[in-house]
Amino acid sequence: MQILKNIGYLATCKDEGEQGDIHYIKDAAIIWEGESIKWVGKQSVLPVKYSGEKVHDAQGRMVIPGLVDCHTHLAFGGWRPNEFEMRVRGESYLDIAKAGGGILSTVNATREATEEDLYNKASGFLEEIVKQGVTTVECKSGYGLSLSDELKILQVYQRLNEERSLHIISTFLGAHTIPPEYKGERESYIDLIIEEMIPAVAEKRLADFCDVFTEESAFNIEESRKILLAAKAAGLTPKLHADQLTSCGGAELAAEVEAASADHLEKISEQGITAMAKSGVVGVTLPLATLYTQEEPLNCRRLVEGGVEVAVATDFNPGSAPTYDLPLAMMLSCNQGRLTPAEVLKGATIYAAKAIKRDYKVGSIEEGKSADFAIIDAPDPNFWMYHYRGANCVASYVRGQKIT
Repeated sequence: MQILKNIGYLATCKDEGEQGDIHYIKDAAIIWEGESIKWVGKQSVLPVKYSGEKVHDAQGRMVIPGLVDCHTHLAFGGWRPNEFEMRVRGESYLDIAKAGGGILSTVNATREATEEDLYNKASGFLEEIVKQGVTTVECKSGYGLSLSDELKILQVYQRLNEERSLHIISTFLGAHTIPPEYKGERESYIDLIIEEMIPAVAEKRLADFCDVFTEESAFNIEESRKILLAAKAAGLTPKLHADQLTSCGGAELAAEVEAASADHLEKISEQGITAMAKSGVVGVTLPLATLYTQEEPLNCRRLVEGGVEVAVATDFNPGSAPTYDLPLAMMLSCNQGRLTPAEVLKGATIYAAKAIKRDYKVGSIEEGKSADFAIIDAPDPNFWMYHYRGANCVASYVRGQKIT
């Protein structure tokens, strides 16, 4: 048994109440054994039987559940820094694509990279990500767009999950865009996804989820439905990039196919909000993407008031969100998304865990859950987000082991 004592402010973030209910405890303690939490409560009522156990001291700081980044594109080849300057100069996505940029430039670089190249690069990212207090990371494919290259990316995630203490959750995103060799042959590529990619991913158990970039410029509603239903039949849970650029009905489709989450949602309709709330689909806001692309950020208050649980994630990728700073995404969700600090904390913990169907194990500090938590050098969530100085993470524990 081990004990973390002298916790000034413990945010347990249980899945109860409203978006802003983080169920905090002042002057708290946590007891864990092996990988699991055994007891949580006020230090003053700590059971006497635990008095002789190994003690860790939070020194009066805030403790939160290990953060959950429920939307990343962790493994990719190359970078796209030239696009950053192009956007600053006011050039459009079409201008960037014509200049050889965009998703397909990353596809080319990823195809040229070996599995070992991708593994080493992604490992380096995780070394930095854990320093922020992040203990669970969802990772998408989508930069291979061929059977072999999509499997290559997912095999990287499988290795990371086996070799790292972090919880790594994999998502298949073969429907990210149409690859160049299928230009003018959309149906053939969609057939490849349905008839070869999804069965291979499911058979090898390389992913839990299947995501689709649902947009008229990517995969329309009918195409997305066809792919997601095939994935669901193969045992993969649907996810969607939805209503990012246009209000095309992505949120409504997410509700229809019982997706775990619908992500982006900057252009979501009122009907989409109602449908997601009724079906229990988590909405994932990605404010770093709108920051970098200089688009209007999602007003998360609309979703919360409409009954949708809102998670917060980074969308880390080499083009539209080239940073894995989840606390920064949380702060932006306050300043631009109109969520309170408590609401974004719940969005980056238990609601993010629900977006990847892991809320039974991670995302809150409760008996029986994985002993994942972070010590933050701040007195409470309000001060942490208000006086933003990065993650302010003093120490992180994953599965009961201190990793930073």
